[in-house]
Amino acid sequence: MHAIDVVEIVGALTILVAFAAAQAGKLQQRTITYQLLNLLGSGVLATIAAVQLSWGFLLLEGSWAVISLLGLLNLQRHKDLQRHKDLPRRKEAS
Repeated sequence: MHAIDVVEIVGALTILVAFAAAQAGKLQQRTITYQLLNLLGSGVLATIAAVQLSWGFLLLEGSWAVISLLGLLNLQRHKDLQRHKDLPRRKEAS
């Protein structure tokens, strides 16, 4: 087994752990943890697919990484909006 095989297995396990935890009700899909695990795992696998010129695998994992990144950005945007909404409002001078 080569080092790239170990990296590939770790990437796949990262995605599978997130998926299995979500299916078991242990991890919500609309969380930073879930999205980050998917982004890291699919990013590793997409990089390997690009290096190996495996176009179908690159399409799958690259899309998975982009969708996970968009999910992370969306969660962060909602978090920022909620934080802004929860800030105490200053009274304006009359």
